[in-house]
Amino acid sequence: MSQFLQAYLPNVMTLKEEFIISTWETIYMVFWTALAAGGFGLVLGIILVVTAPGGILTHAPVHQLLDKLINVCRSIPFIIMLTLVAPLTRLVIGTTIGTTAALVPLTIGTMPFFARQVENALLEVDSGVVEAAEAMGTSPLGIIFRVYLIEGLPSIIRVSAVTIINLIGLTTMAGAVGAGGLGNLAISRGYNRFQTDVTIVATLIVLVLVFISQAISQWAIKKTSH
Repeated sequence: MSQFLQAYLPNVMTLKEEFIISTWETIYMVFWTALAAGGFGLVLGIILVVTAPGGILTHAPVHQLLDKLINVCRSIPFIIMLTLVAPLTRLVIGTTIGTTAALVPLTIGTMPFFARQVENALLEVDSGVVEAAEAMGTSPLGIIFRVYLIEGLPSIIRVSAVTIINLIGLTTMAGAVGAGGLGNLAISRGYNRFQTDVTIVATLIVLVLVFISQAISQWAIKKTSH
């Protein structure tokens, strides 16, 4: 087996430690970005729903401002976003290079995408259930936690999986400009040094991470659906 791998994946065999490090760097970026962008994005998505016309806390100026801001942020290509937020990254982290520095643009780039996904998920909640909760005198905060988040949980999990898969792709782009991870390994060793086997294996590892994310989300959706 080792002879087969040495024959067809010679560069991969000499870079085993780098592959392990790069994989963990990718997981590190995905995990912390998912937590940060997930938290902020969830709040923004809820605000979009409750302040919309006909929402439980209708507020047109807030809704329109937030809606337009999210649209603008989503329209900026991530590679450009990396450059735009470089001063903020340097201010917060102290550098623009490395996996930790990449968390700032990754979070800013992912947050509006997830906020829009959460908005769509919560809009799927039966309006009749919301109206019934209002009729019973449930407070807006109670409706958010007991109706929107509970009833919309399977949909939120589904859109979270979509966001994480999108985020894995963003980490590879961040890696291309010095953030580390599998993207950096695929570019610096695979593409720049013409080591095709490195690029192929890095891509396969990314696909495995995507499949794992999908499997976990499908399991969670089944557990929370009712």
